[in-house]
Amino acid sequence: MSSNSGAKRRSLLANAIDSLDAVQPPAEQESLASEAPAGPVLPSKSEGPAPSFLERRGVAFDEIARSVKRPTIRIRPDECTVWPGNARDYERLTHERCASLIESIKEENGNREPVVIRRTPDGEKPYELIVGTRRHFSVAWLRTNHHAQIDLIARIETLDDEGAFRLADIENREREDVTDLERARNYQHAVDAYYNGVRAHMAERLAIGKQNLHNLLQLAELPTEVVEAFATMSDLKVRHGMKLSPLLKQPDLRDAIIEEALAIGKEQRRRAAAGEPAIDGPQIVQRLSSASAKLVKKAAPKSRPRLATADGEEIGQIITDSKSKGITLTINPKRAVDIDDILRALRPVIEAAKFSSR
Repeated sequence: MSSNSGAKRRSLLANAIDSLDAVQPPAEQESLASEAPAGPVLPSKSEGPAPSFLERRGVAFDEIARSVKRPTIRIRPDECTVWPGNARDYERLTHERCASLIESIKEENGNREPVVIRRTPDGEKPYELIVGTRRHFSVAWLRTNHHAQIDLIARIETLDDEGAFRLADIENREREDVTDLERARNYQHAVDAYYNGVRAHMAERLAIGKQNLHNLLQLAELPTEVVEAFATMSDLKVRHGMKLSPLLKQPDLRDAIIEEALAIGKEQRRRAAAGEPAIDGPQIVQRLSSASAKLVKKAAPKSRPRLATADGEEIGQIITDSKSKGITLTINPKRAVDIDDILRALRPVIEAAKFSSR
């Protein structure tokens, strides 16, 4: 990723925190101003190679820490609930998915990068986790597996739900283990919850393209049967939603796609039980698209009006009849027909043609 995108990311992080100063008591801002340490500055292009994503993200969060001026605290994972507005599905986190992070935290005796929490005076627990679900899970797992001395290092922020959403979104955008579907569903909830259903406003606040937002929301709108046809949530990509969504919006094709999705889901479960490889994402999309294509092919073609003689014998067909382009027809008798019979057959057709009513 280029340094320009890194600068944009830092800008987004800073903007996501703008709302904090607006709600933070002035006295608290002044008392903490003297505590702000000088932090690292991201080097320019002329000072060396572009920093990695992890380095940029660390610098960005350092900037947040300096601008908001919050000290870190140590808490137990069970002292905070997980904010439901985050894209990541906490219930899907496992030791296997977080193994490398768990090992790193164990070696460091804590999470080096603080999670972000906010106070919940009237909540079930004292704090709510906004950013850092994997770190929270990893510390919780370690504490229940012979490392009870490890605490969760956290930074307290004061922010509303919309600010929390933007901060969590920026944190999760480049995380490979946040699936496209998780993020899409998160956006689907957010557009109504924080932006009054106005997609253009949401796109502006998140600094993303309107078309990108539209593509994500299309993915979130896929029927459950289609989603469950994929072996894992990570197999379902934005590009798949872009291909299937237009087909699903056609009622006659939707039924065929859902029927095929149910069949694929059944086959996926059989394969899983037998230890066989799952059907991958591209194959599934191809099968679902083909199901709708078969239906289109089976549809009976529209019958064209006949051109017939007075005794009912067909001698041709009316191909098109419109005011703008006139009438197009074919004359192809199956046997020899008198010219007068053909002319008599043409007269009522021409008189009834749409161009004649102009």
